[in-house]
Amino acid sequence: MTEQNIPETIPEGYMKNALGHLVPRANVREQDLMRDEVARSLAGEASALNKALAAFKKKALGDIADLVKIAGERYDVVLGGKKGNVCINTYDGKYKVQRSVADRIQFTEEIEAAKALINQCIARWSEGANDNIRAIVDRAFSKDTKGQLKTASVLDLMRLDIDDVEWKRAMEAIRDSIQTTGTATYVRVYERIGDSDQYKAIPLDLAAV
Repeated sequence: MTEQNIPETIPEGYMKNALGHLVPRANVREQDLMRDEVARSLAGEASALNKALAAFKKKALGDIADLVKIAGERYDVVLGGKKGNVCINTYDGKYKVQRSVADRIQFTEEIEAAKALINQCIARWSEGANDNIRAIVDRAFSKDTKGQLKTASVLDLMRLDIDDVEWKRAMEAIRDSIQTTGTATYVRVYERIGDSDQYKAIPLDLAAV
């Protein structure tokens, strides 16, 4: 057993603070004790939910892959089962489950050239530049909490119909900067809205609940 795998033992009657120091429990304020209890309890429940979601995703992907495989066997063809977009519905159409596979992409250093060209365009357009375009550009090159560019926002720039030679060079630089690093597989579950042909997603993330 390595040292990293040895569970930490905190002496009875002590608590470890954020600096790693052992503090007698009797010296910890009541408010700090209550905060610790609530945070620890919620973190434990969140960890259990995370494991349940991981187990659900694994089961869902396995069940869908099996269904695809069985469908292929009916027609004497071999299907991969694990890749490709698939949508399955309940018999009454009330629910549908989608498996979708999307490329994971990142941008190479050429994205900096694209940004410079775009800024040159806006500077050249000066007061005639559309404020909406400036806002879209600013949003595209703002970074997320991990310091990464937001892929969808950058790609939105390529949808703008701007007849300008330098702008088109910038869009070419964006295309050249796109690098596929792998794929991501998603499972999404939907429920039909009443008797309509519209569906709403069953949220599986806390922000949407």
